[in-house]
Order: sequence, then structure tokens, then C-alpha cells
Amino acid sequence: MTETRHIHISDYNYPLPDNRIAKFPLKQRDTSKLLVYRHGEISEDVFYNLPKYLSPGGLMIFNNTKVIQARLHFRKETGALIEVFLLEPASPTDYEQMFQTRNSCEWHCLVGNLKKWKEGSLKRVFDVAGHNITLTCEYVEAEKTCHRITFSWDNSQVSFAEILDAVGELPIPPYLNRETQESDKTTYQTVYSKIKGSVAAPTAGLHFTEKVLADIDGCGVERDEVTLHVGAGTFKPVKSEEIEGHEMHTEFIAVNRDTIKRLIEHNAEAIAVGTTSVRTLESLYYMGLKVIANPEISEEKLHVAQWEPYETASCTQPLIALKALYGYLVSHNLTTLHSSTQIIIAPGYEYKIVKTLVTNFHQPQSTLLLLVSAFVNGDWRHIYDYALAHDFRFLSYGDSNLIIP
Repeated sequence: MTETRHIHISDYNYPLPDNRIAKFPLKQRDTSKLLVYRHGEISEDVFYNLPKYLSPGGLMIFNNTKVIQARLHFRKETGALIEVFLLEPASPTDYEQMFQTRNSCEWHCLVGNLKKWKEGSLKRVFDVAGHNITLTCEYVEAEKTCHRITFSWDNSQVSFAEILDAVGELPIPPYLNRETQESDKTTYQTVYSKIKGSVAAPTAGLHFTEKVLADIDGCGVERDEVTLHVGAGTFKPVKSEEIEGHEMHTEFIAVNRDTIKRLIEHNAEAIAVGTTSVRTLESLYYMGLKVIANPEISEEKLHVAQWEPYETASCTQPLIALKALYGYLVSHNLTTLHSSTQIIIAPGYEYKIVKTLVTNFHQPQSTLLLLVSAFVNGDWRHIYDYALAHDFRFLSYGDSNLIIP
């Protein structure tokens, strides 16, 4: 625990020239390059051949979250442009309810050019399916790292989801250094995205096509899905010298009871697509431990805190923890687990459920790079040096790698 807290983030730096960052995706998703890391050995292939590296009988877990058009722009009468970036629902707090709200709702937001918005409301007039709508934005209060904002509109026939579809802008990653384009509305979503709520895509999934998914089925690997809504914190740089000083962002997860049952049937072992799926799956283990300690615990208190895995000395097998969590859902008549996680996975962490990982190439000095390093027992430089030397494309729209430690 102490060693993990005192990891120096500077030890996880590498040179990443701007021209190695993929600013746009390839025309065909599954033709991206695939780096294959197997037991310390590296080879390369094309992503559409991924299924041939998977062992029959495995269970592959995808994050089915969908990116929302979370950027809203308002222009004051003075001409000042104000950007309101939706982070997570404040009232109602449930994502599904939020997108169906009519007339008004509240969000936790980031605000660009806030100094120009000192008082008064912001308004924007537009058309939704033939309805003339006036959207009003009012500042409520400052919060710890964001702002609470109220939105109201003058037509109860129109939902907030329809408003975002009409005037919201898809928030592509800041390191792309370009404006969002119409094509991003398709290319910055996975083909299996379903549940609206993320402000960033689970980018490891961007390489998959319906053909690759069918080939995965054909090779005897089962597929299932979890939901983790990716927050803007995924881009938050580690500014502290040691990772102990970095506060991980909280992300909300939803996991169907049947998915946990399937994990149990697969001996609590999974192939994770993306770091968000990793964070969700690994958090389930610690939620199971909480249930074992207190069978009547509330869903809200199943939240996994940042350092909890390093402060929890447990010899409980993952299968036992998942069975306890499944039993909890059955006894409380819950078909879906709704909770949250702040877990940080870094060298020193012992993986419980994830045995194979499909992921992209991550930013230098990022928590995602720490997660990968923990998965390969510190051998991340071997992977990244190879990728840099062999023309792999980096970050969200870049190439992929399959890691079998």
C-alpha cells in the first residue's frame, strides 16, 4: 500500500510527438493495427484478427455506455460565448430519468468563460421536431470541482435528451486539438453503445465492428456488457509528484444481475474491453467483500473508494465475493446493481477478475498507464517502446493492443 501511494508519476512518462496522436479514426474501424502482448512476447496484427487470439470458453465484457452531446454553448447579449459542459446529473440523479425529464433539470457542470457570466440567465432559442424551444440556463452555486446549473425549457412535449440531440456538441478529447465534426457523432461511439451518460467514449471499443463481434461469437467466446459512464476526469492529468496526491474521479456503474451470474459461471474470470470495463469488474470484487461484511448494506454504500483495495487485506476468493454480491441482489430483488467507483489501479494492485485486456495506447503520466503497468507487472515500457518504434497510432482514435500477461 505504502509503495503504491508513493509511486512517482514521472516514472510513467514517455515521448509522444503530436504526429503520433491519431486526430481522426481510420475509415474502417477494424483495420487498425493490433499489438499482441502474450506472456512478455510482442507481435503485431490487424484488429479484425483479434478473435483468433481468444481462447474458446472465455467471457468478454464490454462497456455499453453512449457518449452524450455534453457541450452546450450560449451567447450573452454582450457577445460573450459561454460553454456549459455537462458532467453528471444533479436532479434527478438517475441518468435514465434525467434524459426523459421535461421542463427542467439540474447538472453538475464545468463552465467555460465563467468570468463573463456573473449574473442573469443564459438563453438559447432553437427548433426541435417543429417545436420552437427556448432553453434557459441559470447558475445555482459553485461546488468542489464544478458548478451546479439549472436548465429549463418552455415545452413539456420535449425531453432533455431531445434538447441535447438538437443543440449539444459531442465532446471529443481535448488532446485532438480540433473542433468536433459531424463524422465524430458516429466514429466516437462504439457500435454497441446503448446507455446514454458518458462525456468520453470507452475508446478500446471503437475498433469493434459487427463482423468482429460475430467472429468472437463464432470462436466460442461469450459476450456480455456492463455500464460505466465515463466522466471528464478520465482526461484529468496527474499533477502531484506522487500518485497519493491525485484524487480519482467517481464514475457510476450499472451491472445486470445476470452478468454477475455469468461471471460466476466463468469462475470469476473475464476478458475486459477497455479500462472502464476493468474498473467496473475489479470494483465488483470489493463490493462483494462489503456484502459479506454487511449483508444489509445499501447500494450507495457499495461505492469503492480510491485506496480501498490497498487498505483491504482479504484472502476471499473472487468467486466467493461475486456469489455474495449476486445473492445480495437476489435477496433485495434487484435485477441491476447501481453503484459507483473511485478505484485507482496502479502497480501494487492485485487483479482479481480481469485476465486479458483489450485497450488503446494511453497518455504519458496518466492513471490509465498505471492501470496497464499493474496488469503487466511493470513491463509497460516494452509495449510502448515497440509501439513507438513500429508506427502505431496513439490515444482515442489510435491503434489497439491485446494484453495476455
